[in-house]
Amino acid sequence: MKSKLLVKDWKKVLVLSMSFWAQVIGLLVLIVPELLFAYTGIDTDPAILWWAATLLLVFGLVGRLFRQGDKLWAEWARIISVLIVVTLLALFASSEAKANDRESSTLDVAIPLIARWEGVSTTAYLDIVGVPTICYGSTRGVVLGMEKTLGECTRLLREEVAEYRCGWIAYVIPEAHKYLHSRREAAYTSLAYNAGVSAIGRSTATRRLNSGNVVGGCHALGWWNKAGGRVVRGLVNRRKDEIALCLTI
Repeated sequence: MKSKLLVKDWKKVLVLSMSFWAQVIGLLVLIVPELLFAYTGIDTDPAILWWAATLLLVFGLVGRLFRQGDKLWAEWARIISVLIVVTLLALFASSEAKANDRESSTLDVAIPLIARWEGVSTTAYLDIVGVPTICYGSTRGVVLGMEKTLGECTRLLREEVAEYRCGWIAYVIPEAHKYLHSRREAAYTSLAYNAGVSAIGRSTATRRLNSGNVVGGCHALGWWNKAGGRVVRGLVNRRKDEIALCLTI
């Protein structure tokens, strides 16, 4: 006796439907890791799994709009192709999200540190070596007589610190990223903001970090304590703060 609750071609749907299996696999991606953690304590990357499950469910919904084929191999080839695409998209999306989270965490540490040591002036002035400076140590395009509001200075600081952070981290080899966390990254970013991206990117501090000598790299930050060829007490103290931040675990 045929059930009136099921569609007439339910067996075909069960075997061939790409949309059906995309949604089933999407649900499994959400449920299985939770069961694995509950029974074994083994954790998985939630960002990748969230993106994978979401994309599979979206593919499943969109797939309902397309006619299903009659050949088993062709439909399963489509399903496998979808799984490959979803996996690649999930890896890319989660890596982008992690990069953005790491940048945000670094800026949350670096900006207060830099602001405290740079101080703020809404009117352009000459710094210790005679360079026109405004806001929190910004020198780009600054001329004496220039003025900015405190809000403009705050926005400028975040934009420039983010730019210096991206500029410096380009000198860090992929293998050395495992040594970085928001505080260590903030310490190097603070120094790059103060002394220049290229100088710090090519410095002994960065080369030591790239070689795996993390502690040596942190201590080398302290070498940048001169301005105009002489040691400056303020820079010595600033470098101490950056070294301490860099050495935190």
